[in-house]
Amino acid sequence: MADGNGFANASPTAGDGIVPGGASGSLRHESAAMHVQGSAAYIDDLPEPRGTLHLVPGLSTRAHARILSLDLEAVRQVDGVVGVYTAADIPGDNQISPVGKGDEPLLATTEVSFYGQPMFVVAATTRGAARRAVRLAKVEYEDLPAILNVAEARAAGSPLVWRPMEMKRGDVEAGLGHAPRRLSGRVTVGGQEHFYLEGQVALARPGEEGEMHVTSSTQHPTETQHMVAHVLDRPANLVTVEVRRMGGGFGGKETQANACACLAALVADRTGRAAKMRLDRDDDMTMTGKRHDFVIDYDVGFTDEGRIVAVDMVLAARCGWSADLSGPVIDRALFHADNAYFYPDVRLRSEPLRTNTQSNTAYRGFGGPQGVVAAERVIEEIAFATGLDPLEVRQRNAYGTHDRNVTPYNMVVEDSITAELLPELARRCHYVKRRQACRAFNADSPYLRRGIAITPVKFGISFTATHYNQAGALVHVYTDGSVQVNHGGTEMGQGLHTKMVQVAMRELGLGTDQVRITATTTGKVPNTSATAASSGADLNGMAVLDAVRRIKRRLVEFAAAHWNVGEDEVRFAPDGVHVGHRVIAFAHLTRQAYFARVSMSANGFYKTPKISWNGDTGQGRPFYYFAYGAACSEVVIDLLTGEMKIDRVDILHDAGQSLNPALDIGQIEGGFVQGAGWLTCEELVWDKAGRLRTHAPSTYKIPACSDRPRVFNVELLENAPNREYTIFRSKAVGEPPFVHGVSVLQAVSDALASLDGYRTCPRLDAPATPEMILRVAERMRHGNPPA
Repeated sequence: MADGNGFANASPTAGDGIVPGGASGSLRHESAAMHVQGSAAYIDDLPEPRGTLHLVPGLSTRAHARILSLDLEAVRQVDGVVGVYTAADIPGDNQISPVGKGDEPLLATTEVSFYGQPMFVVAATTRGAARRAVRLAKVEYEDLPAILNVAEARAAGSPLVWRPMEMKRGDVEAGLGHAPRRLSGRVTVGGQEHFYLEGQVALARPGEEGEMHVTSSTQHPTETQHMVAHVLDRPANLVTVEVRRMGGGFGGKETQANACACLAALVADRTGRAAKMRLDRDDDMTMTGKRHDFVIDYDVGFTDEGRIVAVDMVLAARCGWSADLSGPVIDRALFHADNAYFYPDVRLRSEPLRTNTQSNTAYRGFGGPQGVVAAERVIEEIAFATGLDPLEVRQRNAYGTHDRNVTPYNMVVEDSITAELLPELARRCHYVKRRQACRAFNADSPYLRRGIAITPVKFGISFTATHYNQAGALVHVYTDGSVQVNHGGTEMGQGLHTKMVQVAMRELGLGTDQVRITATTTGKVPNTSATAASSGADLNGMAVLDAVRRIKRRLVEFAAAHWNVGEDEVRFAPDGVHVGHRVIAFAHLTRQAYFARVSMSANGFYKTPKISWNGDTGQGRPFYYFAYGAACSEVVIDLLTGEMKIDRVDILHDAGQSLNPALDIGQIEGGFVQGAGWLTCEELVWDKAGRLRTHAPSTYKIPACSDRPRVFNVELLENAPNREYTIFRSKAVGEPPFVHGVSVLQAVSDALASLDGYRTCPRLDAPATPEMILRVAERMRHGNPPA
C-alpha cells in the first residue's frame, strides 16, 4: 500500500526469499487469535487454588526517614486478614539487589529511602480486605534530608550508586582548543513510566518438602527464581518460576517483578497456602522504577563545514535509592552518546547519582535513547551555528571507513550504512521538497508552525554484561511428528514465541499445526538470561536451532541407514522428508526412529561470539553488531495552546533478513510511538515531599490512538542480511526502533526555530509537553538566549 507519495509500506517479496505466511515469513503471532478473543490467559486469569491469599503492600509515606515505630495491630484485626508480615518474618536474606550491591531490602526495616517503599505486606482472604487493612498501619517517622533530583544530588554531594564510567579516545582538550568553532550547552531528558497493560503480579504455590512454584510476570525467570530462593533461604532447585506470557514489560519487569514474586513466595511459605500479589496501578507506579532522567552537559568543537572535531560530555542521571541496573543503563547511555556519528577526539563521562526516589531501572533502549538525544542535540547545535541543513551535518559526520570508524570505546564499526540510509530515506519521503514547504507555510502562519527532521539510529546489540549473552532451549519431537519447543526467553507481546516456532518449522519443514511453544519455566531451561537488550530472538533462536539440529542430525543418520541412502540425500521440506527418491511423512520418520530407539529430545545452547568488554577501562567490543535505521517526522505545533500533532512519519529500518516482517514492522511502529510519547507527552512529576504525582492514567499521559501519525510509512531495508552469523541472518528489532522517536523531538525543535528565522537553536528539552513548547516559544519570540 502506498500513501500517495510513492512511499510503500513493506511487504515480503519473492526477491527477498520470504514466503508470506511461511516458516520464514509473516506468520501471525502465536497468541493473536486468543488476544482478540480474550482467551489468552494472564496470571490474573488463572484459576486460584482454594484458600488463595491476596496480598497488598504497606508503603512508606516519606521520601527519607527513620522508622521510629510501626504499629500493625489494627491491621491484623481487620476481618479477613490472615497475617501481616515484616522483614522479621523473612527466613533468608532481606535483599533483592539484582547486582549484589546489598542496597535493596525487600521490606524496609529501620529506614525508608523513597516515598512508596514497601515496609510490610498484608495477607487476607480477599484483595479488598487487604486494601482496607493496609491503610490502618500507624507509622512514626523521623524525617531525614531527601534528595530528589540531579541538581539536589550534585549540590549535596550525593554518593553514586555505581562506579562512574569514562570513555575516551584522542586528546579532547587539545581537540576543543584547536577547533575552528566551539560551543557548549545542556540538555535535560525526562524519565518514563513503563505503563504495561498487565501490572506487576505473581502467584506462589507451596509444594512438598520446601518446593515453591511461582507464576510471575517477569522478563527474567532465572533471576526471579534466585531471588525467591535467596529470600526463603533454600536452594534454587526447590524454586520453579514459570511465565506463559506478559501483558507488556518494556524492561519494567526485568528486575521490578522480583518484589511481588518474593513477597508472594514469603507468604505462601509462612502460611502453606497459595498467595497472590497483584499491584494496584497506583501502587505499581508509586513503587516501581522508571526510565532514568538525565542532565547532559556537552562541549563540542567543529569546523565551518559542520564537521565535528571534538566532543566532551558529562551524563548525569537520577538513579533513585538503590543501584538496581543503573550502572549498565548509564554505561549504555555513554555507548550511544555518539549515535551514528564519528567523534575524532572524545571524552564521555557518567554520574550515576543516588536520590530518594524510586530506583530507576531498565527501559526499552536501556539508556541508549538518552545518549542519542544528546548526540542529536550536538548535531542540531552545529547546524544552527553554521546555517546548514541538519541532515547535511548528520551525513558529514556519519561513521564511515578507515580512520572514521572507531567508537569512543574503541570498537571498530565495520558495517556502517548511515551515510547511505539518510539520503535514501530523504529521497523516498521527498524530504527536501517538504522542508521547503514547511518553511513557506511558516512564513505566512501566525499561530501554527510546521517542522521536519530526519534522524538516524545506530544501536548496539548484545548485553554489555557479557555473561548474559547466552541462552538455552529444550526441544521434544514426539512419535506422531508433533514438536514441542521450550526456551529461556519470555513472551511479552513482541512475538518471540512466534519466531521460535518459525525456527523449528523452517528447519524441519513443518507446518504451524505441528510445532507448539510451551510456557517458559526454570524447570525446563535453567540459568537463562533476561529477555532484554533486544537479544531475545538472537540468543534463543540460535539455542532452539541448536536443539533442533541435534535431533535432525540423529534423524538424518537413522533415515540414511534405514533406507540405505547417503546422509546428503536426506532433506526436510514442507511436503515431507526426502530420503533418496522417496518422500515420507515426518510423522512416519519419527515413528520409525522411535522403534529404532533414536533420541528425539535435545537441549540447545548458544553464546554470542566475538564480544568482550572491560568496564574498568571503558574499552572493548561490547556489541556483536549494530542495527541501523532512519526516521523522518513532520509535525505541526499550535503556538496558542502548545499542542503538537505528528502529521507524517517515514521510517526505513534495518532488520537484516527479517524472521517475520509483519511482527518486525509492528515492533517498529510500536517502538516509534513509545519513543515519541517519551519525548513529547509523558511527564513524571514529583512534589517537594518526594511523592510521585503522576501515578495513574488520570495524571500520566501516554500516547493515545489520536496521537499516532496521520500518515505512517514503515519500510524494512531490502536485501540486507546481517553480516554476522545470527539466526537466519536477521537483526534485533526490539529496542532500536524506539530511538526513531527522537526525530519527533527534532521536528518540534525545527518548528520552534521558525520563530526567530531559524537563527537560534531552540535548545528544546524533553518531554516537549505543551507547557514546554509554550515556554520555548516565548523565549524564541523575545530573542532571549536559551536557558
